[in-house]
Amino acid sequence: MVEMCKPIAGFFEAIQRDGRICITHIGIYATLVQYWQAHGFQNPIQAYAHEIMPLAKISASTTYHKCIRDLHDFGYILYEPSYKRNQRSKVHLLY
Repeated sequence: MVEMCKPIAGFFEAIQRDGRICITHIGIYATLVQYWQAHGFQNPIQAYAHEIMPLAKISASTTYHKCIRDLHDFGYILYEPSYKRNQRSKVHLLY
């Protein structure tokens, strides 16, 4: 349980002063942490967008991709898109 709390606690501490982060970013990050925990705490996470989006309550792929790229650009995750339909993208949790 402590292992799962570390990325969430670090993320929330970091975003306190970051006005760029909205609720959608938070939802995606929380979903990534849940996915990470459900898959044995493996970092990086390997997932398709369609696996993360419903859990994060996001229906538009453009919103998902914008926010996950934002999280990458802002330094909260390292996102390695696969650009292939049969290969999952990699997401490294940095907090």
